[in-house]
Amino acid sequence: MQSGFRWMWVYEIGVAADNSRTLNVDSTAMTLPMSDPTAWATAMNNLGMAPLGIAGQPILPDFDPALGMMTGIPPITPMMPGLGIVPPPIPPDMPVVKEIIHCKSCTLFPPNPNLPPPATRERPPGCKTVFVGGLPENGTEQIIVEVFEQCGEIIAIRKSKKNFCHIRFAEEYMVDKALYLSGYRIRLGSSTDKKDTGRLHVDFAQARDDLYEWECKQRMLAREERHRRRMEEERLRPPSPPPVVHYSDHECSVVAEKLKDDSKFSEAVQTLLTWIERGEVNRRSANNFYSMIQSANSHVRRLVNEKATHEKDMEEAKEKFKQALSGILIQFEQIVAVYHSASKQKAWDHFTKAQRKNISVWCKQAEEIRNIHNDELMGIRREEEMEMSDDEIEETTETKETEESALVSQAEALKEENDSLRWQLDAYRNEVELLKQEQGKALREDDPNKEQQLKLLQQALQGMQQHLLKVQEEYKRKEAELEKIKDDKLQVEKMLENLKEKIYREMTAKEDRKRELTDYQKNENCASRMCASSQDSDYPLEKTLNSSPIKSEREALLVGIISTFLHVHPFGASIEYICSYLHRLDNKICTSDVECLMSRLQHTFKQEMTGVGASLEKRWKFCGFEGLKLT
Repeated sequence: MQSGFRWMWVYEIGVAADNSRTLNVDSTAMTLPMSDPTAWATAMNNLGMAPLGIAGQPILPDFDPALGMMTGIPPITPMMPGLGIVPPPIPPDMPVVKEIIHCKSCTLFPPNPNLPPPATRERPPGCKTVFVGGLPENGTEQIIVEVFEQCGEIIAIRKSKKNFCHIRFAEEYMVDKALYLSGYRIRLGSSTDKKDTGRLHVDFAQARDDLYEWECKQRMLAREERHRRRMEEERLRPPSPPPVVHYSDHECSVVAEKLKDDSKFSEAVQTLLTWIERGEVNRRSANNFYSMIQSANSHVRRLVNEKATHEKDMEEAKEKFKQALSGILIQFEQIVAVYHSASKQKAWDHFTKAQRKNISVWCKQAEEIRNIHNDELMGIRREEEMEMSDDEIEETTETKETEESALVSQAEALKEENDSLRWQLDAYRNEVELLKQEQGKALREDDPNKEQQLKLLQQALQGMQQHLLKVQEEYKRKEAELEKIKDDKLQVEKMLENLKEKIYREMTAKEDRKRELTDYQKNENCASRMCASSQDSDYPLEKTLNSSPIKSEREALLVGIISTFLHVHPFGASIEYICSYLHRLDNKICTSDVECLMSRLQHTFKQEMTGVGASLEKRWKFCGFEGLKLT
């Protein structure tokens, strides 16, 4: 066998009694000439690999050129005629040693076993096509067929000028065989030229033909599944009712007798209905049908009377149930009353601890059962009184969408359009690549029709790109508008909150001004009365002091201390905080006196409201410098 895959499996068989030995099983005799070990080592060295033997062992000095094999290793072939040796099953953890593959026009050298396996993409559904890269520049389609025909039947090959190709096989499992060659180094003949060498990279490829065949297969399987389900449903379907007999005078008399019998009325009415729907009524049989319809009508009064009887029985049963339930509730109330009486101090002290515990548990259980029965009785009464119509259960219609939701939907539509345009652009690119490959394969570069089609596709591609850019810009602009609307909405909400807070502060300030004005008028009245009482005094200085807001040296001292304290706190302080500071100096200072003193000095101290809602607080601030300018 001149071309094909060479597989070598190494099995280690340990024997407890004897020394361990290694059996090397080679499936076929190697066709590479081994007369010169130096040439073999040179070829391996050129590929960047250590000079090893066929079975992965170092080249021994006792190499016999005449035999073409290592001394001491007989060329055993499992498939050799006459031996009848069948290879044993391969353990799953046994490593596969890749060998050199010889073809008619090229040689494939295995990759370094220490390197990680080559990466592959995710396998597309129904994949029968592989991508082969790293081909030699001088490689031809015949060499590709020679290498990959061992994997299976090749349907089509598309070769590119850029040292890669696509190969489509007849079955899916052949792709797995082709992936085995990924990482192999290929050399054309015995040449060492760079254009005659390469490293193969085999990977899954996504082809429309594979996807179409896979979808057809899936649809076929779906049809078979639907057919199987339909057959199963038909098998499990209940049998049809027995057929209704045809009309005749004899059958008419039989049905008429059955219509008079209450037990057979339903069957007879169904037969009568079928005959009427079949069109059996004519001039000759009209009287018979009229008599049967009259007999059916005679059952209406009976059915109405039966319904009334059943309704009466149901009402009587409900009434009996309510009466019985009421009696049960009365007895439960009496039992609970007994438990409550026993729980009173007068009788409770005479029971033991265990008896008290039992009485408490019994009382709790009786109350729970009583409440359950009481709720049940109330539910029955509520059901009798409550009348609900279907019109009241209808749900209200949804409100109209706002401008913001409309912009969001428009942005989503633009995004979907952007995605569809991107997909179309990818499709155009793939078509352009296919046209280029077909043009290179047919070697028709001078064909004007091909060039014209290529130019048209390039122009269409450019137009699609420009349109895509415009759509992206419009999408970004819509997003910016949406963000701006959201920011404006937040600002309006913030302004509304500030306006509410400002209105609240103004109302609070007005109330405080009214209160201060009332206090000021009261203070003025007190001051005028004090001035009137002290008109006969002979000390003008004391008279002047009585007419001023500060009435004593103590108050003046307090004003100075408070002014210094508030000057240190520019954001103000509450009256409690101020008094807590003053209490460190004198425990006899009253909070109301301090607040009254600060209220009189409007040009020195002012009161403001700070905070919002529950954190609203009155604070005093020092305004003496501003008051000095005003006065």
